[in-house]
Amino acid sequence: MVDIIYSDDAFVIANKPYDVLSVPGRGEDKQDCLWRRVQTQFPTARVVHRLDYATSGVMVLALTLDAQRALNRSFQERKTHKRYQAIIAGTPTESDGSVELPLRCDWENRPLQIVDFEQGKSALTHWKVLATERTAQGIENTRVELTPITGRSHQLRVHMQAMGHPILGDRFYATPEGVAQSDRLLLHAEQLAFPHPLTDELVEFIIPCPF
Repeated sequence: MVDIIYSDDAFVIANKPYDVLSVPGRGEDKQDCLWRRVQTQFPTARVVHRLDYATSGVMVLALTLDAQRALNRSFQERKTHKRYQAIIAGTPTESDGSVELPLRCDWENRPLQIVDFEQGKSALTHWKVLATERTAQGIENTRVELTPITGRSHQLRVHMQAMGHPILGDRFYATPEGVAQSDRLLLHAEQLAFPHPLTDELVEFIIPCPF
């Protein structure tokens, strides 16, 4: 089953669970994914963008080739707006800021990404503190709003790690203590806005953060 938030003649908005692939991976054990689940209800669904396996939240899938082309163009031309919520380890010294660090794949440790000023692709993330949270054990963490301007793989996760505040539950980039605090990656795509592929009118979809 998949949680469908909205559908019309052009696209479907789905709520991707955490620890579910966006598209099929290699091997028979990696064929279950959000795209295939959506296709059980909307057989013509086409992939437009992806969320990390460990990330939950709002995803759009096109229902026609023309809609897919229009949505792809909106993503490529940065006409979309995405907003995430996360809980990061510790407390930043500022209430908001930006991280601009180029990223590339760490080929020897795929799918991990690393900061590389020579070969990396430009990546920009704006962040804002929403609240400071304290666990029952007295550990202080911070809920943040993250706005990626670019869409690099693992961008938010690596940028938060580079700040010294990795996202809790991140099995790739957090410390063992940070991983132990949550049984899932505490990163959720809560908002997506884009020009409607048929009318060009800006549409917005929000799936509230579940943690």
